This record gives sequence, structure tokens and C-alpha cells, in this order.
Amino acid sequence: MKIGDRLLLSVVPFLASGVLRLLYLTLRTDIIGEQYLRDIWGRGEHIIISFWHDQLLLMVFGYPGKHAKLLISSSKDGELLARTMKYFEQDTVRGSSSRGGRAAFKEMLNLSQEKADIILTPDGPKGPRHELKDGVVQLARMSGRPVIPMAFVCNRGHRFKSWDRLLLPFPFGRGVYSFGAPVYFDKQEGVELFRERLKEAMQQNQRQAEARLEEYSVSAV
Repeated sequence: MKIGDRLLLSVVPFLASGVLRLLYLTLRTDIIGEQYLRDIWGRGEHIIISFWHDQLLLMVFGYPGKHAKLLISSSKDGELLARTMKYFEQDTVRGSSSRGGRAAFKEMLNLSQEKADIILTPDGPKGPRHELKDGVVQLARMSGRPVIPMAFVCNRGHRFKSWDRLLLPFPFGRGVYSFGAPVYFDKQEGVELFRERLKEAMQQNQRQAEARLEEYSVSAV
């Protein structure tokens, strides 16, 4: 590894974690739908949390659980994110549909037998934007776990010109974290119908978050 890369990976995650904490502290946030998680945890079960890649920057602050595993790509950007998540005491599984995907999926399937939630972005790491890939679908099918849609919206921020239009919230705005009803795989419906049902659930949850934001007379970025 080059000296520059080594320095980047050692310094940037520390700085990024501090900036994200400060940014989150300036926001006025609501959380809706948290009871869906509480009900499942109350039964001693664990979940798969699924949110779109463009919303990932502040998602760590919206997760109310105690133990989770995050699927993060094996790229350099993924390494930066994984190291940043360690400052929030979040464990990661490395891999994606394009790099190390089979190994990562196998590890996550093994993790589904443990007492930990699994968190992933079903359209990552390279898109298409807001399109469900096979990972979350097959994980739900093979593990039997429910998928909980998660979303974050805010009224002030910047969208980068990346494939996912990554959202960077601005300080002192309003934000909403939203959780949708659990979506279970039904063997009678098959993979494609489940994919469409889960995608609709994620879109509905997104609309729910935006609607809460509009109650404050502001709209989502």
C-alpha cells in the first residue's frame, strides 16, 4: 500500500467520524416506525435493515439497536467507510456484487444464525440507483429473516453528482428517520414478486419520511 493511501486510511476515518457526529448534533430529527424493530426484537428475533445507498452518511445515528453487521464494498471507498464505522463501534462485512460478493454473502448468511442485525444497501455499491439487487432478496429467502425498510430525509443538504446522488445533509436542518413494516419472503410468491413487493415497501417508507418532513412545512432535498 502506498504511503499516501496508508495516511488517507488512518486519518480520514477519524476526521470523518468527528464531522458526522457534529453534523448530526446540529440536526433536529424525528424517528418514526421504530416500534416495528422493537416488536421483532421483543420476540428474540433479528432483522435485515435495507436502505438506499445515497442515504448512508448519517444512517448510523438512526439505528436504535445494540448489535449489527454492515455489508460494505471491498473498494477503497468501502475501506474508508468501514474504518469510519469502527469509531461508532459497528462491525462490517466486506464485499459487494462486484468484488468479493459470494464470500460476503456466505458470511452474511452465516451471520443470520447469530444474534445480530444485518444492514445493507441493496442498490450498492455501483447502482443502478434505487434498484434492488439479488443480495437482499436471496438473504431474506435463505435466512427467513424479515426485511425492514429504512430511510433518511432532510430539508437542507447537497446531492453529489455520483451514480447514487449521495446526500450530504447540511447543519441546522430537519431530518427524519423512518422504518417501514417488516417484509417477509413468501415461498409461494417467488423471488421476482418478492423483489417488487420489497421495492414498493422501500418506496412507501421513503414517502412516509418525506410526508413527516412536510408536516414542518419543509420538503426533502
